[in-house]
Amino acid sequence: MSTLVDFYQILIVVYCLFTWFPIRQGGFVYDLAMVLDSICGPYLNLFRRIIPPMGGIDFSPVIALIALNLAERLLFNIIL
Repeated sequence: MSTLVDFYQILIVVYCLFTWFPIRQGGFVYDLAMVLDSICGPYLNLFRRIIPPMGGIDFSPVIALIALNLAERLLFNIIL
């Protein structure tokens, strides 16, 4: 389970990196960005509703990663 959470955290970081650069429609990079958006977008939107961007900077991915890490630790402690 830890590996799955780590993989999802990596996907979120890669998704955030893709948002920093303009991507032209069509092509592999655009398709990859759309797949990452469909995987990471709904989870990040939960936090975007709570924490709006401040000064053009979106802090929701940081909070989302912290929440995912805390949930992993809680579940791991409950299971063991």
